[in-house]
Amino acid sequence: MKWKKRFFGSVIMILAMLFTATPNVLAKSNTIKLPFDPNNFVSKIDNPYFPLKPGTTFIYRGETEGTPTRDVMTVTHKTKEILGVTTTVVHDRVYEDGVLTEDTLDWYAQDKDGNVWYFGENTKELDENGKVTSTEGTWQAGVNGAEPGIVMLAHPKKGDKYQQEFAADVAEDMAQVLGFKDSLCVQYGCFKHVLVTKEWTPLEPGVVENKYYAKGVGFIYSEMVKGGNETLELVRIRHQNGDSNDDGENNND
Repeated sequence: MKWKKRFFGSVIMILAMLFTATPNVLAKSNTIKLPFDPNNFVSKIDNPYFPLKPGTTFIYRGETEGTPTRDVMTVTHKTKEILGVTTTVVHDRVYEDGVLTEDTLDWYAQDKDGNVWYFGENTKELDENGKVTSTEGTWQAGVNGAEPGIVMLAHPKKGDKYQQEFAADVAEDMAQVLGFKDSLCVQYGCFKHVLVTKEWTPLEPGVVENKYYAKGVGFIYSEMVKGGNETLELVRIRHQNGDSNDDGENNND
């Protein structure tokens, strides 16, 4: 799963808050493995920390190793059936210095208990001319032994650990709940009781990223805490009735 490269705006305030208030890595964890039942899913994704309402576009700005980035994530009205489950299609595009470098379709669904599952992605890396250079990281639950993972728990608790991707040697992302921050401000706004997770993959040893989620909004901020220099923060949300053709090229975003 790619929430891509990251940051802009209120960096000094954010980093100061993170330095003083980010929960420590946990010594103990509760590994969550949920049973998969295709009859146990609902049509809406309204988990408070990961809501995906069709027609919503989330715009993020960030920086990767000194290069300005922008991530435009649109929750489409399209669906895709995977393993008997109707998933919501999310279109995610990453720009570096204004050039589209990654174009991805992600597939999510929510069960009756409120857990949000991840069913895979169709991802393309592009060169400056728009030519596809790689599809590395592409996977789909039910294909080549891959299984759906969990991207957000219904009731996340400190110490909870879960696998987001089950595609051996292709996508094996893991996450752990570090706790909750009293408040966090990003360019889009300020939020209280922010969920903090740590994410990593055994396919990239030594790389660790912390992500922050706000109730009613979802993902608002991330920073790579090991293995590189990447940050990303939410700068704008757009709501539309139908699928958006907006490519995120508005420099005001």
